[in-house]
Amino acid sequence: MTNASGAPDGRETASETNGQPKRAPELVRPPILLAETQAIVRRIEARIGETFLVYWNSPGGSVCQNDVVGFYELLRGIGKQDRVTLFIKSDGGDGTASLRIVHLLRQFAAHITVVVPLACLSAATMIALGADEIRMGPLAHLSAVDTALTHDLSPIDKDNLRVRVSPDELNRILALWRQETRGETVNPYENIFKYVHPLVIGAVDRASSLSMRLCTEILSYHLKDAEKARAISHTLNAEYPSHVYPITLREAQRIGLNARELDPELNDLLIELNEMYSEMGQKAITDFDEQNYHDNGILNILECRTSQIFYQNDTDWHYMMNERRWIRLNDNSSWRKAELVNGEVVQSVFHIR
Repeated sequence: MTNASGAPDGRETASETNGQPKRAPELVRPPILLAETQAIVRRIEARIGETFLVYWNSPGGSVCQNDVVGFYELLRGIGKQDRVTLFIKSDGGDGTASLRIVHLLRQFAAHITVVVPLACLSAATMIALGADEIRMGPLAHLSAVDTALTHDLSPIDKDNLRVRVSPDELNRILALWRQETRGETVNPYENIFKYVHPLVIGAVDRASSLSMRLCTEILSYHLKDAEKARAISHTLNAEYPSHVYPITLREAQRIGLNARELDPELNDLLIELNEMYSEMGQKAITDFDEQNYHDNGILNILECRTSQIFYQNDTDWHYMMNERRWIRLNDNSSWRKAELVNGEVVQSVFHIR
């Protein structure tokens, strides 16, 4: 791979300092802490007496379709189980991937417990809905799952990026309009369309319907009361004024989820495990100059007692001044699998597509 200047990594570039060729900086690489995480995974399994899985996202990672294939690799390695405990830490992502993950887990486990020591938000909350029970620690919180989307016709912000539009924002605009006009027969959409394209409004409405359907379907894997499932789905999609409203244990129970307090000692082990993943998922940025840098960060991590699968960036970024945006160069990012062989960490590329 070449660096931003076009020279291979570690080789001299054409630029010079004091007459001497300037070397490209050594790339920052995050640690792979498989030996440490596997030791904690084994301690957790000994404590809970059942199969333990990890699904962890860094702040830059998200729930995505490729995660389903990663889960399948782990699950087919351990086989069908009566009970599985899944540790989730994520800020969310693709809700349709959440449904696929729950469906896959249900093919391998008769009973699923989700353990949440920290944040389990948005699409990650959807995954938690598919569990027979949710165990939450003192710092744990779920979130609303109402959908916001970025459309090709969305408004553009000051950085020349498309703005995310949510159904809640649109509904609030309409409510305020009706309140201010006091029942006058004025069509608010004539003015809204000047700022938000009608196709964006249609797409937002469709996304909201999809989110409701996803939640109801995920809950149906274990909750046979269809009316209760619809009520929980409606609450999570329409009753909160903010997408990131923190749903703590008390409120999770109040809206009808089978949520309970997480065993304190297990919570401590999960926090310790999270610290290891946080070290692996730290920023791994190598700055070449003001317009060029390399990103080597780890985003998503899945793990069981046999192996670890993770997605790692390996790409150069260049800032296009005239377009005011960053573009990828030399992208070698990939999913990778790490295993312990005779006490040594062995890595390989995990091919998803």
